[in-house]
Amino acid sequence: MVSWRCFAAADWPRFRGSNGTGVAETAGLQVEFWSSEKHAVEDRAPTGILLAGIGRQPNLRDGIRRRKKLFTMCLNLKTGKMEWQRAAQRARRTKSQGTNTPVSPSPVTDGRNVYVFFEDFGLVSYAPDGSERWRQPLGPFNNPYGMAASPILSDGKVIQRCDQDTNSFLIALDAKDGHVLWKTERPEATHGFSTPAIYGSSKAPAQVIVSGSYQVAAYAVDTGEKLWWVHGMAWQAKSVPVVDGDIVYVHSWMASTAELGLQNVPSFAEVLKQYDANHDGKIARDEVPDAEMKKLWFLFDLDQDGYMNEREWNIHRSRGTAGNGLFAIRAGGKCDVTDTHVVWRFEKSLPNIPSPILYKGVMYVLREGGILTALDPKSDPILKQGRLEGALDPSLRIARRR
Repeated sequence: MVSWRCFAAADWPRFRGSNGTGVAETAGLQVEFWSSEKHAVEDRAPTGILLAGIGRQPNLRDGIRRRKKLFTMCLNLKTGKMEWQRAAQRARRTKSQGTNTPVSPSPVTDGRNVYVFFEDFGLVSYAPDGSERWRQPLGPFNNPYGMAASPILSDGKVIQRCDQDTNSFLIALDAKDGHVLWKTERPEATHGFSTPAIYGSSKAPAQVIVSGSYQVAAYAVDTGEKLWWVHGMAWQAKSVPVVDGDIVYVHSWMASTAELGLQNVPSFAEVLKQYDANHDGKIARDEVPDAEMKKLWFLFDLDQDGYMNEREWNIHRSRGTAGNGLFAIRAGGKCDVTDTHVVWRFEKSLPNIPSPILYKGVMYVLREGGILTALDPKSDPILKQGRLEGALDPSLRIARRR
C-alpha cells in the first residue's frame, strides 16, 4: 500500500521533493490538513495506509505485510478526500528484517501521471483519473531488509535502482508505455536503500547519481553507461545524494563489522584451513565459531544457500574496512575519479539514515538523537552545532516561510 497525495505538487514530485533536495520553494504552505475530515479519510483507507510512512506500530506493519494487494491512493490536497484508490495484486510476499514494509518506496509524478514501485510487484503507472497506463513486473529481490529506493523521472524515463545482495541493477523504462530502455548490472553493489538523484549541466548530459556499496557512481540517463565513480563509501547506502551545480554531496554511513562485534576477519584461504570441516570449499553456519556472526548470518550468506563462498567472504572482509563520511564530489570525469574529484570529506557527528540538506549556502546534517550540524559546503568547517529537543531521527526538510 502507498499513500500518495495528489498529482499537482510541483515542489514535491518525488521522494524528498525536487531532485531529492528536501527543499520546497513554494510559499504559503498549509500547516493544517483536513482536520475535520481526518477520520473519514482513515475509515475509507486500507489498514495502515495513512500511517505506514510515519508510524512504527507493529500492528500497522504486520497488517500491510499480510495483505494480498498493494494499494495506491490519490487524496485531494485541499480536502483530504480520496479521489481514487487502485490495487495491484501481490506476486509474492517477500520476508524482510526490521521495520521496513512492502510499501516503503514513494511514488513519483510528472505532474500528470504517477509511477509506483512495489517490491512484491514491480512498477506500475496510473493516469490522473486512476486508470492503469502500464505495468512492468520486477523481482523477486534478495534484500534482507526489503526494497526502499523510490523511482525517479528524467528525460521521459522512469529510473529504478534495485540494489540487493545478488544481481543488483539500475533500470530505465519509457514513461509512456513502460517498456525497458536499458538495464545496467551493478555487480559491486549489495543491498542498499538510497534513492538516486540527477546531475546535468550545459557541459554534460544528464546523469543518474547512485550512492551504493563502497562507491557512488554516475550513469548516463540516455544509455545506462557507467561514466565515473568514487570509492571509499560505506557498505550500505541509505541517504539521498544532494546535487548543487557541479558538486554532488553524498552521505554514506553504516556500522562496520568490527562495530557489530566481528573482529579480525582472515582471508578466505585461512578460514577454509581453520573451519571448513568437510572440505567442501565453503563455510557453513555451523562451521563459524563466532556467535555474533551466526546471529547475523543473513548478512553474510548473501545468496541464502546456507553457505558462504569466496565472493561472500571477501564482501564480509570489505565491510570491515569500508569508510563513513559526508563527501563533496566534483561531478564529471571518466572511470575512477576518487583521487581527483573528492573536494572534501567530513566524518564527525554523522547519522545512520537521515539525508543531508543544502539551503542558502549552508549544509545541514541531523544525527539520530537530535544533534544538528551546520557546515560550510565549500570547505566543510563546522559553522554551528547543537542538540535539538526530543528523540529525533528524521531527514530534514525545508519549506519557505508563509
